[in-house]
Amino acid sequence: MKIKSLEDLDAIKAEGLKSLYPDKPKVSIGMASCGLATGAGRIWDALSQEAEKGTHDFVLAQTGCIGYCQKEPIIDVLRPGKPRVFYREMSPEKALEVVGSLKNGEANTEWALCKMVEEDFLLDDEVRKLGDESPSSDICLSSELGFYNKQLKIALRNCGFIDPENIKEYIARGGYRALWKVLKEMTPQEVIEQIKQSGLRGRGGAGFPTGTKWESCRRASGGIKYVICNADEGDPGAYMDRSVLEGDPHSVLEGMLIGAYAVGSQEGYMYIRNEYPLAIKRIKMAIEQAKEYGLLGEDILGTGFSFHLKINRGGGAFVCGESTALMASLEGKPGEPRAKYVRSVERGLWDRPSTLNNVETWANVPAIVVKGADWYSQIGTEKSKGTKVFSVVGKINNTGLVEVPMGISLREIVEDIGGGVPEGREFKAVQTGGPSGGCVPASLIDLPVDFEQLTRAGSMMGSGGMIIMDQDTCMVDVARYFLAFLEEESCGKCVPCREGIKRSLQILTDITEGYGREEDLETLEDLATTLRDGALCALGTSAANPVLSTLQHFRNEYEAHILDKKCPAGVCTNLIEYSIDPEKCTGCTRCVRVCPQEAITGEKKEPHIIDTSKCIKCGSCVEVCKFDAIIKR
Repeated sequence: MKIKSLEDLDAIKAEGLKSLYPDKPKVSIGMASCGLATGAGRIWDALSQEAEKGTHDFVLAQTGCIGYCQKEPIIDVLRPGKPRVFYREMSPEKALEVVGSLKNGEANTEWALCKMVEEDFLLDDEVRKLGDESPSSDICLSSELGFYNKQLKIALRNCGFIDPENIKEYIARGGYRALWKVLKEMTPQEVIEQIKQSGLRGRGGAGFPTGTKWESCRRASGGIKYVICNADEGDPGAYMDRSVLEGDPHSVLEGMLIGAYAVGSQEGYMYIRNEYPLAIKRIKMAIEQAKEYGLLGEDILGTGFSFHLKINRGGGAFVCGESTALMASLEGKPGEPRAKYVRSVERGLWDRPSTLNNVETWANVPAIVVKGADWYSQIGTEKSKGTKVFSVVGKINNTGLVEVPMGISLREIVEDIGGGVPEGREFKAVQTGGPSGGCVPASLIDLPVDFEQLTRAGSMMGSGGMIIMDQDTCMVDVARYFLAFLEEESCGKCVPCREGIKRSLQILTDITEGYGREEDLETLEDLATTLRDGALCALGTSAANPVLSTLQHFRNEYEAHILDKKCPAGVCTNLIEYSIDPEKCTGCTRCVRVCPQEAITGEKKEPHIIDTSKCIKCGSCVEVCKFDAIIKR
């Protein structure tokens, strides 16, 4: 069926609403990568078999990630006229028990995470009432749960609520209304003006104003223009783009269609890293569905506008996250960046004007078109508008994907949403912006999170990776780790990056191994400055961040490594020493049995000792000691 009118769109929306809200209980399983990795597939198989038996009358559905990855696998149960209830850490057995309770019209509460009594249809300006609270009054509301109560979902508006493989459910929640509005009611320049007035900035790293980029591309001479989606998400610990593509691929597709109309493009590319097979599968399905409904291809919505989209799989090179390196890769060339005096909006892919934005940026576009520039610009800070999606990982109680208004403090993310550092340990730093980002210390925990504030702190927004670190993290070793990653991923085209990162890594390695010298700190700063000022692309220029930020905020740790030959965090093996506290040691012999070097001796029920000449500092003794008798210093 080709959509030609609003009536056609409304008819599909009605079908989608029936799918979203059937007249019988519906059980949805989070089937994104995070859910599948923790066993969602086995839950699906178990509930599919149960549904086939016909013992319980319910609808089984899949959905994307709702963000709370720490609690996966997650399922939710929606009964007609009742609140939606989410269940955490499910197994096939638990899920079957939850489904079994539906037969009696009950809501199982044993593994309940939270409930929702209403849902926000963001693009329709509608709050859909699901039911009153009484049937499950002992289950907390999602708005009361620390992980969710400070979030504002725009890019993630549909993730965890729709079947990502069902275009009708996307349309039911306002999908493709923005495309209709743009093609039927707006000129390309009006679209660009709205994006400019909204203040939307690129969510892939540099934060360049999206509307300005689109306008420059539209004004560029040349008949053929390209629109590109950067889904080459290479930051360690980052999975924002993957989750959007897995949970709501049509939002990205609709955003690209709007961008193509605005800049005058009829052809686009989606560059996805090959390590994202599920995201690739779902965006492929979205493309085929959009073609079937006349939303992609020739004469879209009967307006004469045409757009064709192709998928290109990236080989996992981190440098291809840089725009010109990505375009070189699309052309079949080595993924190497070029100098920026040639702007890609004028001469990009195959020397044609090209507009490139990342997944999250494109996903924001339909919401801005429907809700308006004023609505979007009122969210966030003066220069950083809207929301930002972060993957919060590391030494944190609640790992997961969060979307928060720009300007929220690090404290609110770490303590309120993330639940703080586990086991009462001390929060030490947060690393933002991926390998090329910097480390923000605990002393700046009240820092507002936006593009400008993070840059002033020596870090960057980047694509949205956020790694939390505790007292047992060595900041010198952190800098060494990220420099090692960047050295491996550098294309080596320019001298500052090729030689500067290599030499910086050598110095950092020497420091962590106990061979550091006082003059090394000045050399590191000089090398970082040269990288920042002279490297060809953002990989090289931002490689200075891990070094300069740790030197700025944790210089005392560098000095301890160099002057005292000690690692305060007890991480750098050459600079730590193990011993046994005779007052705490009970002589249980557990440490003796696990020591691979037979470095621990002593009689049973008598204090033991460690022969430091034999000890390889593997830490096995620390792991098995129940009396905290092993001292690491």
